[in-house]
Amino acid sequence: MNNFRLTDAQIRFFETFGYIGLPGLMADRVAEISGAFDEIFKTHGGGHGGRAHDAKQRSCIIRFIDHSDALSSLLDDPRIEGLIASLLGDDFNYVGSDGNYYVGDTNWHSDGWHATTRYLKVAFYLDPLTRDTGALRVIPGSHRDGDGYARALQEQIWKSDDTWGVEQRDIPAIALETKPGDILVFNHNTKHAAFGGGTWRRMFTMNCCQRMNGAEQIAELTSYIESHDRFWVDSLYADRMVATAGPRRRVHLEQGLANEGRLKELSAKKRTAMAEPSRG
Repeated sequence: MNNFRLTDAQIRFFETFGYIGLPGLMADRVAEISGAFDEIFKTHGGGHGGRAHDAKQRSCIIRFIDHSDALSSLLDDPRIEGLIASLLGDDFNYVGSDGNYYVGDTNWHSDGWHATTRYLKVAFYLDPLTRDTGALRVIPGSHRDGDGYARALQEQIWKSDDTWGVEQRDIPAIALETKPGDILVFNHNTKHAAFGGGTWRRMFTMNCCQRMNGAEQIAELTSYIESHDRFWVDSLYADRMVATAGPRRRVHLEQGLANEGRLKELSAKKRTAMAEPSRG
């Protein structure tokens, strides 16, 4: 087992506020990671019928790191594996990734809501970002709903001007300014957004969750995996991710592989109902 771990203080910070930043954690791999990102988009277009990013809408490629041996190996890097294991346990599940060119503002949202299980994102931003040029903003504590706070945000944040008299970009939040090599990790429940960004913002995430136990949690995992049908993928992982996996990585893939359910069937139906794969 690798020796990299978040400190107890860092874990408590994440538990309380729903996010944590790790400046410079992957600085030594920036050139490799950035080059692999660009190569995937060059090869796969924008993920929408093979078309290149047009700087008008978000472009998104699912199973993103799986298309590159270098990016797949991030799951083996002691720093990435160790920080995820610190928050989810050593037997955590890797449940997919997405690579993006973002365009303009991204209004407030959560990446789903998981009341009794934990899902998180590890985010890599490949261009310098400030508060007013598209940096991730988070509302601390919005991943927790013990007193109804998160539920109230969910109901009211979309009408912030009417409810609180403030525009979306003026909602109180922390702006996590980054440069390439910094890593941000946040709970899927955490409300997040970005404002003022350009039309070529490069970013990709790795999605992970705790090891699921019992029929109810396995059913939740299966439902989460099957929701990828909107991206027209037949399996949760692309071939390279599985083919290059050693024994340690396979621990993080096995529940995903075992619970793909009807993803292939559902994706086939979506191909007949949608003009193009989802952009996010």
